[in-house]
Amino acid sequence: MTSAIENLRRDFGGDVVEPGAAEYEAVSRAKLVAGSPAFVLRPKTVGDVQTAVRFAVRSGLTLSVRGGGHSFPGFGTNDGGIVIDLSGLADVEVIDEDRRLVRVGGGATWGQVAEALTPHGLAISSGDTKSVGVGGLTLSGGIGWKVRRHGLTLDHLVAAQLVTADGAVVPASADENPELFWAIRGGGGNLGIVTSFEFVAHPTTEVFFGKITFPASETAVVLQGWADHLRTAPEELTSIANLANPFAGGPEAPLEIHVAFDGDDPELAARALDPIRRLGTVLEDDVAPHAYADTLVEGAALPPGLELLGHSGFVERESVSDVLRIVAEVGTSAGSPSIAIRSVGGAVSRVPDDATAYAHRSAELLVATVAGGPKPVIEAARPGLAAIWARLAPHVNGAYSNFLGTTTADDVAAVYPAGTYERLAAAKRKYDPSNLFARNHNVPPAAE
Repeated sequence: MTSAIENLRRDFGGDVVEPGAAEYEAVSRAKLVAGSPAFVLRPKTVGDVQTAVRFAVRSGLTLSVRGGGHSFPGFGTNDGGIVIDLSGLADVEVIDEDRRLVRVGGGATWGQVAEALTPHGLAISSGDTKSVGVGGLTLSGGIGWKVRRHGLTLDHLVAAQLVTADGAVVPASADENPELFWAIRGGGGNLGIVTSFEFVAHPTTEVFFGKITFPASETAVVLQGWADHLRTAPEELTSIANLANPFAGGPEAPLEIHVAFDGDDPELAARALDPIRRLGTVLEDDVAPHAYADTLVEGAALPPGLELLGHSGFVERESVSDVLRIVAEVGTSAGSPSIAIRSVGGAVSRVPDDATAYAHRSAELLVATVAGGPKPVIEAARPGLAAIWARLAPHVNGAYSNFLGTTTADDVAAVYPAGTYERLAAAKRKYDPSNLFARNHNVPPAAE
Protein backbone atom coordinates (compact mmCIF):
# COMPACT_ATOMS: atom_id res chain seq x y z
CA MET A 1 0.00 0.00 0.00
CA THR A 2 2.85 2.37 0.83
CA SER A 3 4.45 1.89 -2.58
CA ALA A 4 1.06 2.35 -4.28
CA ILE A 5 0.62 5.71 -2.54
CA GLU A 6 4.14 6.74 -3.46
CA ASN A 7 3.49 5.88 -7.11
CA LEU A 8 0.20 7.80 -6.98
CA ARG A 9 1.88 10.94 -5.66
CA ARG A 10 4.55 10.67 -8.34
CA ASP A 11 2.30 9.98 -11.34
CA PHE A 12 -1.01 11.70 -10.51
CA GLY A 13 -1.30 15.28 -11.81
CA GLY A 14 -4.53 16.13 -10.02
CA ASP A 15 -5.34 16.75 -6.37
CA VAL A 16 -5.10 14.07 -3.69
CA VAL A 17 -7.33 15.04 -0.77
CA GLU A 18 -7.08 13.08 2.47
CA PRO A 19 -8.81 13.42 5.87
CA GLY A 20 -7.55 16.49 7.69
CA ALA A 21 -7.10 18.57 4.55
CA ALA A 22 -8.91 21.92 4.52
CA GLU A 23 -11.07 20.95 1.55
CA TYR A 24 -11.79 17.38 2.71
CA GLU A 25 -15.19 18.15 4.23
CA ALA A 26 -16.41 19.68 0.97
CA VAL A 27 -15.18 16.94 -1.36
CA SER A 28 -15.70 13.83 0.74
CA ARG A 29 -19.49 13.73 0.49
CA ALA A 30 -21.94 13.27 -2.34
CA LYS A 31 -24.93 15.62 -2.70
CA LEU A 32 -27.36 13.40 -0.79
CA VAL A 33 -25.10 11.18 1.34
CA ALA A 34 -22.11 11.91 3.59
CA GLY A 35 -18.96 9.81 3.41
CA SER A 36 -15.48 9.47 4.86
CA PRO A 37 -13.22 8.10 2.13
CA ALA A 38 -9.52 7.59 2.72
CA PHE A 39 -8.64 9.38 -0.53
CA VAL A 40 -10.50 11.76 -2.84
CA LEU A 41 -8.67 11.90 -6.16
CA ARG A 42 -9.51 14.83 -8.41
CA PRO A 43 -8.00 14.16 -11.86
CA LYS A 44 -7.27 16.94 -14.33
CA THR A 45 -6.61 14.74 -17.37
CA VAL A 46 -7.59 11.36 -18.78
CA GLY A 47 -4.11 10.19 -17.85
CA ASP A 48 -4.87 11.10 -14.24
CA VAL A 49 -8.01 8.97 -14.39
CA GLN A 50 -5.91 6.03 -15.60
CA THR A 51 -3.46 6.55 -12.74
CA ALA A 52 -6.31 6.76 -10.24
CA VAL A 53 -7.89 3.53 -11.50
CA ARG A 54 -4.59 1.66 -11.31
CA PHE A 55 -4.09 2.93 -7.77
CA ALA A 56 -7.56 1.72 -6.82
CA VAL A 57 -6.78 -1.74 -8.20
CA ARG A 58 -3.49 -1.98 -6.32
CA SER A 59 -4.97 -0.68 -3.07
CA GLY A 60 -7.86 -3.11 -2.91
CA LEU A 61 -10.04 -0.35 -1.44
CA THR A 62 -13.67 0.32 -2.38
CA LEU A 63 -13.89 2.63 -5.38
CA SER A 64 -16.55 5.28 -5.97
CA VAL A 65 -16.77 7.45 -9.07
CA ARG A 66 -18.43 10.85 -8.75
CA GLY A 67 -19.76 13.16 -11.42
CA GLY A 68 -22.58 15.31 -10.05
CA GLY A 69 -22.97 13.14 -6.95
CA HIS A 70 -26.79 13.07 -6.92
CA SER A 71 -27.47 9.32 -6.61
CA PHE A 72 -29.93 8.45 -3.86
CA PRO A 73 -27.76 5.58 -2.48
CA GLY A 74 -24.67 7.82 -2.45
CA PHE A 75 -22.65 5.98 -5.07
CA GLY A 76 -20.34 9.00 -5.32
CA THR A 77 -18.75 8.47 -1.91
CA ASN A 78 -17.92 5.72 0.60
CA ASP A 79 -16.28 5.10 3.96
CA GLY A 80 -12.60 4.23 3.98
CA GLY A 81 -12.21 3.83 0.24
CA ILE A 82 -11.26 5.89 -2.80
CA VAL A 83 -13.39 8.49 -4.59
CA ILE A 84 -12.48 9.58 -8.10
CA ASP A 85 -14.09 13.01 -8.46
CA LEU A 86 -14.43 13.91 -12.15
CA SER A 87 -15.37 17.57 -11.69
CA GLY A 88 -12.09 18.68 -13.25
CA LEU A 89 -13.08 17.06 -16.56
CA ALA A 90 -15.98 19.36 -17.40
CA ASP A 91 -15.27 20.96 -20.78
CA VAL A 92 -18.24 21.40 -23.13
CA GLU A 93 -17.38 21.99 -26.79
CA VAL A 94 -19.36 22.11 -30.03
CA ILE A 95 -16.94 20.18 -32.22
CA ASP A 96 -19.03 20.14 -35.42
CA GLU A 97 -21.57 22.94 -35.95
CA ASP A 98 -23.09 21.36 -39.06
CA ARG A 99 -23.72 18.01 -37.36
CA ARG A 100 -24.50 19.71 -34.02
CA LEU A 101 -21.95 17.39 -32.44
CA VAL A 102 -21.05 18.26 -28.84
CA ARG A 103 -18.25 16.79 -26.74
CA VAL A 104 -18.84 16.87 -23.00
CA GLY A 105 -16.36 16.01 -20.26
CA GLY A 106 -17.31 13.15 -17.97
CA GLY A 107 -17.45 15.44 -14.93
CA ALA A 108 -19.65 18.16 -16.41
CA THR A 109 -23.08 19.00 -15.04
CA TRP A 110 -26.21 19.70 -17.07
CA GLY A 111 -26.17 23.32 -15.99
CA GLN A 112 -22.73 23.69 -17.54
CA VAL A 113 -23.94 21.99 -20.74
CA ALA A 114 -27.04 24.18 -21.04
CA GLU A 115 -25.01 27.35 -20.44
CA ALA A 116 -22.45 26.37 -23.09
CA LEU A 117 -25.04 25.41 -25.71
CA THR A 118 -27.42 28.36 -25.30
CA PRO A 119 -25.32 30.77 -27.43
CA HIS A 120 -25.43 28.19 -30.23
CA GLY A 121 -29.23 27.81 -30.04
CA LEU A 122 -28.76 24.14 -29.15
CA ALA A 123 -29.87 21.78 -26.40
CA ILE A 124 -29.62 18.13 -25.41
CA SER A 125 -32.58 16.32 -23.88
CA SER A 126 -31.44 15.98 -20.28
CA GLY A 127 -32.73 15.99 -16.73
CA ASP A 128 -34.23 18.93 -14.88
CA THR A 129 -31.49 19.90 -12.38
CA LYS A 130 -28.41 22.00 -13.12
CA SER A 131 -26.02 20.27 -10.74
CA VAL A 132 -26.86 16.72 -11.84
CA GLY A 133 -23.89 15.12 -13.58
CA VAL A 134 -23.90 14.34 -17.27
CA GLY A 135 -22.39 10.92 -16.58
CA GLY A 136 -24.82 9.52 -14.02
CA LEU A 137 -27.87 10.76 -15.88
CA THR A 138 -26.77 9.60 -19.33
CA LEU A 139 -25.50 6.18 -18.36
CA SER A 140 -28.84 5.24 -16.77
CA GLY A 141 -31.30 6.99 -19.10
CA GLY A 142 -32.00 10.70 -18.90
CA ILE A 143 -35.65 11.72 -18.41
CA GLY A 144 -36.36 15.44 -18.43
CA TRP A 145 -38.34 18.27 -20.01
CA LYS A 146 -37.76 17.24 -23.63
CA VAL A 147 -38.16 13.49 -23.24
CA ARG A 148 -41.40 12.98 -25.19
CA ARG A 149 -40.20 14.96 -28.19
CA HIS A 150 -36.50 14.09 -28.23
CA GLY A 151 -36.24 10.91 -26.18
CA LEU A 152 -33.79 9.90 -23.49
CA THR A 153 -30.44 11.59 -23.08
CA LEU A 154 -28.67 8.35 -23.96
CA ASP A 155 -30.54 8.21 -27.27
CA HIS A 156 -28.45 11.18 -28.43
CA LEU A 157 -25.12 9.71 -27.43
CA VAL A 158 -23.04 8.75 -30.48
CA ALA A 159 -19.64 8.08 -28.93
CA ALA A 160 -17.84 7.94 -25.60
CA GLN A 161 -14.37 7.39 -24.19
CA LEU A 162 -13.90 5.19 -21.13
CA VAL A 163 -11.13 4.24 -18.78
CA THR A 164 -11.73 0.59 -18.01
CA ALA A 165 -10.70 -1.50 -15.01
CA ASP A 166 -7.26 -2.27 -16.44
CA GLY A 167 -6.52 1.43 -16.83
CA ALA A 168 -6.87 1.38 -20.62
CA VAL A 169 -8.56 4.16 -22.62
CA VAL A 170 -11.29 2.56 -24.73
CA PRO A 171 -13.55 4.24 -27.33
CA ALA A 172 -17.19 3.21 -27.66
CA SER A 173 -19.54 3.91 -30.55
CA ALA A 174 -21.63 2.07 -33.10
CA ASP A 175 -18.41 1.38 -35.05
CA GLU A 176 -15.86 0.89 -32.25
CA ASN A 177 -16.58 -1.63 -29.52
CA PRO A 178 -20.32 -1.62 -30.31
CA GLU A 179 -21.23 -4.03 -27.50
CA LEU A 180 -19.62 -1.69 -24.97
CA PHE A 181 -21.53 1.19 -26.58
CA TRP A 182 -24.76 -0.77 -26.16
CA ALA A 183 -23.95 -1.49 -22.52
CA ILE A 184 -23.10 2.04 -21.39
CA ARG A 185 -26.44 3.30 -22.71
CA GLY A 186 -28.43 2.17 -19.68
CA GLY A 187 -25.87 0.06 -17.83
CA GLY A 188 -24.96 2.77 -15.35
CA GLY A 189 -21.39 2.93 -14.04
CA ASN A 190 -20.81 -0.82 -14.36
CA LEU A 191 -18.39 -0.78 -17.31
CA GLY A 192 -15.83 1.90 -16.47
CA ILE A 193 -15.31 5.63 -16.08
CA VAL A 194 -16.58 7.69 -18.99
CA THR A 195 -14.17 10.59 -19.44
CA SER A 196 -15.99 12.15 -22.40
CA PHE A 197 -19.33 11.91 -24.20
CA GLU A 198 -20.25 12.95 -27.73
CA PHE A 199 -23.89 13.90 -28.27
CA VAL A 200 -25.89 15.11 -31.22
CA ALA A 201 -27.73 18.21 -29.96
CA HIS A 202 -30.90 19.69 -31.46
CA PRO A 203 -31.89 23.28 -32.27
CA THR A 204 -33.96 24.81 -29.49
CA THR A 205 -36.10 27.88 -28.90
CA GLU A 206 -37.79 29.26 -25.84
CA VAL A 207 -40.22 26.81 -24.27
CA PHE A 208 -43.54 27.37 -22.52
CA PHE A 209 -42.82 26.23 -19.00
CA GLY A 210 -44.47 26.40 -15.59
CA LYS A 211 -47.06 24.74 -13.39
CA ILE A 212 -50.84 24.59 -13.22
CA THR A 213 -52.24 23.67 -9.82
CA PHE A 214 -55.57 22.21 -8.74
CA PRO A 215 -57.16 21.54 -5.33
CA ALA A 216 -56.10 18.29 -3.67
CA SER A 217 -59.78 17.29 -3.59
CA GLU A 218 -59.77 17.13 -7.41
CA THR A 219 -56.63 15.01 -7.66
CA ALA A 220 -58.24 11.76 -8.83
CA VAL A 221 -60.24 13.36 -11.64
CA VAL A 222 -57.47 15.67 -12.83
CA LEU A 223 -54.83 12.93 -12.88
CA GLN A 224 -56.96 10.62 -15.02
CA GLY A 225 -57.80 13.44 -17.42
CA TRP A 226 -54.14 14.48 -17.56
CA ALA A 227 -53.00 10.97 -18.51
CA ASP A 228 -55.75 10.67 -21.12
CA HIS A 229 -54.71 13.99 -22.66
CA LEU A 230 -51.05 12.98 -22.89
CA ARG A 231 -51.98 10.10 -25.20
CA THR A 232 -53.14 12.50 -27.90
CA ALA A 233 -51.19 15.64 -26.99
CA PRO A 234 -48.35 16.69 -29.29
CA GLU A 235 -44.98 15.23 -28.34
CA GLU A 236 -43.73 18.77 -27.76
CA LEU A 237 -45.58 18.53 -24.43
CA THR A 238 -43.80 16.84 -21.54
CA SER A 239 -45.38 16.97 -18.10
CA ILE A 240 -44.88 15.93 -14.48
CA ALA A 241 -47.63 15.65 -11.88
CA ASN A 242 -46.51 16.25 -8.27
CA LEU A 243 -48.57 15.23 -5.24
CA ALA A 244 -48.07 15.68 -1.50
CA ASN A 245 -45.48 18.42 -1.88
CA PRO A 246 -44.03 18.59 1.66
CA PHE A 247 -43.36 22.32 1.30
CA ALA A 248 -46.97 23.09 0.33
CA GLY A 249 -48.96 21.08 2.84
CA GLY A 250 -48.08 17.44 2.24
CA PRO A 251 -51.26 15.42 1.59
CA GLU A 252 -53.30 18.63 1.62
CA ALA A 253 -51.06 20.32 -0.95
CA PRO A 254 -52.53 21.24 -4.33
CA LEU A 255 -51.93 18.89 -7.22
CA GLU A 256 -49.14 20.42 -9.33
CA ILE A 257 -49.11 19.76 -13.05
CA HIS A 258 -45.72 20.94 -14.31
CA VAL A 259 -45.55 21.41 -18.07
CA ALA A 260 -42.93 22.10 -20.72
CA PHE A 261 -44.08 22.76 -24.29
CA ASP A 262 -41.01 22.51 -26.50
CA GLY A 263 -41.65 25.42 -28.84
CA ASP A 264 -42.21 29.17 -28.86
CA ASP A 265 -45.50 29.37 -30.80
CA PRO A 266 -48.15 30.62 -28.30
CA GLU A 267 -51.08 29.25 -30.32
CA LEU A 268 -49.62 25.74 -30.51
CA ALA A 269 -48.71 25.89 -26.83
CA ALA A 270 -52.25 26.94 -25.90
CA ARG A 271 -53.70 24.09 -27.95
CA ALA A 272 -51.56 21.62 -26.04
CA LEU A 273 -52.04 23.16 -22.58
CA ASP A 274 -55.64 24.40 -22.52
CA PRO A 275 -57.12 20.88 -22.20
CA ILE A 276 -55.15 20.51 -18.97
CA ARG A 277 -56.45 23.84 -17.69
CA ARG A 278 -60.02 22.60 -18.28
CA LEU A 279 -59.59 19.48 -16.14
CA GLY A 280 -60.52 21.19 -12.87
CA THR A 281 -60.41 24.32 -10.74
CA VAL A 282 -57.18 26.12 -11.57
CA LEU A 283 -55.62 27.67 -8.47
CA GLU A 284 -52.39 28.88 -10.06
CA ASP A 285 -51.08 29.05 -13.62
CA ASP A 286 -47.62 30.53 -14.14
CA VAL A 287 -46.85 29.00 -17.53
CA ALA A 288 -44.82 31.44 -19.63
CA PRO A 289 -42.00 31.45 -22.21
CA HIS A 290 -38.58 30.64 -20.78
CA ALA A 291 -35.16 29.91 -22.21
CA TYR A 292 -34.71 26.14 -22.06
CA ALA A 293 -31.63 26.55 -19.84
CA ASP A 294 -33.80 28.41 -17.30
CA THR A 295 -36.09 25.40 -16.84
CA LEU A 296 -33.29 23.58 -15.04
CA VAL A 297 -33.41 24.12 -11.29
CA GLU A 298 -30.55 24.37 -8.81
CA GLY A 299 -29.78 21.24 -6.82
CA ALA A 300 -28.48 21.79 -3.30
CA ALA A 301 -26.71 19.25 -1.11
CA LEU A 302 -28.85 17.61 1.54
CA PRO A 303 -28.24 19.18 4.98
CA PRO A 304 -26.28 17.02 7.45
CA GLY A 305 -28.40 14.59 9.41
CA LEU A 306 -31.10 14.25 6.76
CA GLU A 307 -31.64 11.34 4.40
CA LEU A 308 -33.75 10.69 1.31
CA LEU A 309 -35.29 7.40 0.30
CA GLY A 310 -36.52 7.08 -3.27
CA HIS A 311 -38.32 4.37 -5.23
CA SER A 312 -39.72 4.16 -8.75
CA GLY A 313 -41.69 2.06 -11.19
CA PHE A 314 -42.79 2.25 -14.82
CA VAL A 315 -46.45 2.12 -15.86
CA GLU A 316 -47.67 0.54 -19.10
CA ARG A 317 -50.83 1.83 -20.79
CA GLU A 318 -53.17 -0.87 -19.50
CA SER A 319 -52.24 -0.11 -15.88
CA VAL A 320 -52.38 3.70 -15.96
CA SER A 321 -55.91 3.99 -14.58
CA ASP A 322 -55.25 1.64 -11.64
CA VAL A 323 -51.96 3.30 -10.75
CA LEU A 324 -53.41 6.80 -10.82
CA ARG A 325 -56.33 5.71 -8.65
CA ILE A 326 -53.94 4.33 -6.02
CA VAL A 327 -51.59 7.31 -6.26
CA ALA A 328 -54.45 9.79 -5.86
CA GLU A 329 -55.67 7.95 -2.77
CA VAL A 330 -52.21 7.70 -1.21
CA GLY A 331 -51.10 11.22 -2.10
CA THR A 332 -54.05 12.83 -0.35
CA SER A 333 -53.78 10.70 2.81
CA ALA A 334 -51.80 11.33 5.99
CA GLY A 335 -48.25 10.04 5.90
CA SER A 336 -47.88 10.19 2.13
CA PRO A 337 -44.40 10.51 0.67
CA SER A 338 -43.80 13.08 -2.02
CA ILE A 339 -45.00 11.57 -5.32
CA ALA A 340 -44.03 12.49 -8.87
CA ILE A 341 -45.56 11.02 -12.02
CA ARG A 342 -43.51 11.69 -15.14
CA SER A 343 -44.75 11.39 -18.69
CA VAL A 344 -42.57 9.31 -20.99
CA GLY A 345 -43.64 7.58 -24.20
CA GLY A 346 -43.34 9.60 -27.40
CA ALA A 347 -39.83 9.45 -28.85
CA VAL A 348 -38.69 7.09 -26.08
CA SER A 349 -41.10 4.40 -27.23
CA ARG A 350 -39.94 4.48 -30.87
CA VAL A 351 -36.57 2.93 -29.98
CA PRO A 352 -36.57 -0.89 -29.77
CA ASP A 353 -36.33 -2.35 -26.27
CA ASP A 354 -33.07 -4.13 -27.03
CA ALA A 355 -31.34 -1.23 -28.83
CA THR A 356 -29.77 -0.08 -25.55
CA ALA A 357 -29.42 -1.39 -22.02
CA TYR A 358 -32.31 0.90 -21.01
CA ALA A 359 -35.14 -1.60 -21.48
CA HIS A 360 -38.36 0.17 -20.46
CA ARG A 361 -39.39 1.76 -23.73
CA SER A 362 -43.11 1.00 -23.76
CA ALA A 363 -44.00 2.73 -20.48
CA GLU A 364 -46.39 5.69 -20.58
CA LEU A 365 -45.56 6.96 -17.11
CA LEU A 366 -42.86 6.76 -14.46
CA VAL A 367 -43.97 6.94 -10.81
CA ALA A 368 -41.47 7.94 -8.14
CA THR A 369 -41.82 8.42 -4.39
CA VAL A 370 -39.41 10.28 -2.12
CA ALA A 371 -39.42 10.37 1.68
CA GLY A 372 -37.03 12.60 3.60
CA GLY A 373 -35.98 13.35 7.16
CA PRO A 374 -33.57 12.29 9.91
CA LYS A 375 -32.63 8.60 9.96
CA PRO A 376 -35.22 7.64 12.65
CA VAL A 377 -37.96 9.25 10.54
CA ILE A 378 -36.85 7.36 7.44
CA GLU A 379 -36.73 4.06 9.33
CA ALA A 380 -40.20 4.67 10.76
CA ALA A 381 -41.52 5.43 7.26
CA ARG A 382 -40.20 2.27 5.63
CA PRO A 383 -43.18 -0.01 6.44
CA GLY A 384 -45.64 2.55 5.08
CA LEU A 385 -43.60 3.03 1.91
CA ALA A 386 -43.36 -0.73 1.45
CA ALA A 387 -47.14 -0.97 1.79
CA ILE A 388 -47.64 1.69 -0.89
CA TRP A 389 -45.38 -0.11 -3.34
CA ALA A 390 -47.02 -3.44 -2.50
CA ARG A 391 -50.29 -1.93 -3.67
CA LEU A 392 -48.65 -0.61 -6.82
CA ALA A 393 -46.67 -3.79 -7.55
CA PRO A 394 -49.31 -5.56 -9.66
CA HIS A 395 -49.58 -2.47 -11.88
CA VAL A 396 -45.97 -1.30 -12.32
CA ASN A 397 -43.11 -2.81 -14.25
CA GLY A 398 -39.38 -2.39 -13.69
CA ALA A 399 -37.66 0.61 -12.15
CA TYR A 400 -35.57 3.63 -13.14
CA SER A 401 -32.23 3.36 -11.39
CA ASN A 402 -31.75 7.13 -11.05
CA PHE A 403 -34.83 7.21 -8.79
CA LEU A 404 -33.92 4.26 -6.55
CA GLY A 405 -32.56 4.67 -3.05
CA THR A 406 -31.72 1.00 -2.48
CA THR A 407 -29.55 -1.54 -4.29
CA THR A 408 -31.10 -4.90 -3.51
CA ALA A 409 -31.14 -7.83 -5.92
CA ASP A 410 -34.81 -7.07 -6.55
CA ASP A 411 -33.91 -3.48 -7.46
CA VAL A 412 -31.28 -4.61 -9.95
CA ALA A 413 -33.68 -7.15 -11.47
CA ALA A 414 -36.29 -4.41 -11.87
CA VAL A 415 -33.82 -2.11 -13.63
CA TYR A 416 -32.45 -4.84 -15.90
CA PRO A 417 -34.82 -7.51 -17.26
CA ALA A 418 -33.28 -10.96 -17.65
CA GLY A 419 -32.09 -10.62 -21.24
CA THR A 420 -30.58 -7.19 -20.60
CA TYR A 421 -28.92 -8.41 -17.41
CA GLU A 422 -27.28 -11.37 -19.14
CA ARG A 423 -25.93 -9.21 -21.93
CA LEU A 424 -24.58 -6.65 -19.44
CA ALA A 425 -22.96 -9.41 -17.39
CA ALA A 426 -21.15 -10.63 -20.50
CA ALA A 427 -19.88 -7.11 -21.23
CA LYS A 428 -18.86 -6.78 -17.59
CA ARG A 429 -16.82 -9.97 -17.82
CA LYS A 430 -14.85 -8.48 -20.70
CA TYR A 431 -14.29 -4.94 -19.37
CA ASP A 432 -14.41 -5.35 -15.57
CA PRO A 433 -13.85 -9.01 -14.67
CA SER A 434 -12.93 -8.23 -11.06
CA ASN A 435 -15.98 -5.99 -10.54
CA LEU A 436 -13.89 -2.94 -9.63
CA PHE A 437 -16.83 -0.70 -10.57
CA ALA A 438 -19.35 -2.10 -8.12
CA ARG A 439 -20.72 1.10 -6.54
CA ASN A 440 -23.83 1.22 -8.72
CA HIS A 441 -26.86 -0.95 -9.35
CA ASN A 442 -24.35 -3.65 -9.87
CA VAL A 443 -24.29 -6.37 -12.49
CA PRO A 444 -21.42 -8.72 -11.57
CA PRO A 445 -19.40 -10.21 -14.41
CA ALA A 446 -20.78 -13.37 -15.93
CA ALA A 447 -19.00 -16.59 -15.03
CA GLU A 448 -16.61 -18.04 -17.58
